[in-house]
Amino acid sequence: MSLKCGIVGLPNVGKSTLFNCVSSGKAQSANFPFCTIEPNLGSTNVPDKRLDTLSEICKPQRTIPATVDIVDIAGLVKGASRGEGLGNQFLANIRECDAILHVLRCFDDGNVVHVDGSVDPVRDKEVVDAELQIKDLETVEARLAKAEKAGKAGDKEAKKLSDLLTRYRDALVQGKSCRSVQTVNEEEERMAHDLFLLTNKPVLYVCNVDDASASSGNRYVDAVREAVKDENAEILVIAARTEAEIAEIEEYEDRQMFLEEMGLEESGVVRLIQAAYKLLGLRTFFTAGADECRAWTIRIGDKAPKAAGVIHSDFEKGFIRAEVIKYEDFVHYKSEPAVRAAGKMGVEGKEYVVQDGDIMHFLFNV
Repeated sequence: MSLKCGIVGLPNVGKSTLFNCVSSGKAQSANFPFCTIEPNLGSTNVPDKRLDTLSEICKPQRTIPATVDIVDIAGLVKGASRGEGLGNQFLANIRECDAILHVLRCFDDGNVVHVDGSVDPVRDKEVVDAELQIKDLETVEARLAKAEKAGKAGDKEAKKLSDLLTRYRDALVQGKSCRSVQTVNEEEERMAHDLFLLTNKPVLYVCNVDDASASSGNRYVDAVREAVKDENAEILVIAARTEAEIAEIEEYEDRQMFLEEMGLEESGVVRLIQAAYKLLGLRTFFTAGADECRAWTIRIGDKAPKAAGVIHSDFEKGFIRAEVIKYEDFVHYKSEPAVRAAGKMGVEGKEYVVQDGDIMHFLFNV
């Protein structure tokens, strides 16, 4: 599945350091603005303890986790919507992403320069928001003029689009992002998606803190929380420099000891990858057996034939039914035959909406 999260923010806030921690790709990381010019794309495994448990039970020949794509995008500066810095390229790269990981600098360090000369994550957020909003306003006004003209000529679809665009324009003029506008039905959701507006993409604010603030945050994080309290967005606190050190530790036990010393239960990178997966509206189903235990990625709301098609297009075309085991039942009974004998295996048809954690076997005929 080709959905991807873009890491964005001002220059020198820790985007590339974070990207290197979470991704198989390796971005250049240095102490000067615009260190990243071309976007870096990497794919990373999604940590899932359920897959580990299934592998312990089935002892398969191979175990394959789900993956998520992460893009490290060049830093934005004020005036990007007018082409300042790498603005036009930056905005185009965001448009190609499905969700945004907005990194905010929430630490003091005189050795790391800030493009605006001081640390203020709320100001930094507003700079990025404003540039994206300006670009969206240009897009909305251009589309609105065409939709209004078509609507007056009797095009009912254009009239509905015009109503939605008007609400977007009003929000943007007030300095609000498009994601603050609620769609009223599935038709509006489809129209909103097709507009590809920058500020309508789901966002996670990643507060990059110093080592001492990794477990509890700091005053900068508190300020960000206050600034985004009315947005439909989450905040994740992470110490990118510390995560870079953790990423260099090869032994699992040594990593856990390091985390304990930091007062953390798990790596911030693990939480970030899982948050990115969720932000993209993705969920996981499993196939489990002696040959392979594998996590497969689908969108929330996908039905059984669509899930079958993720494995192979023929499975979707010739879908007959799906045999479904709930994860908890498989863990309890330890095998598919035992689950079947206990009457805990479900048989589902084409309208079944796949649930996160389902273990599935598809029957098909082509």
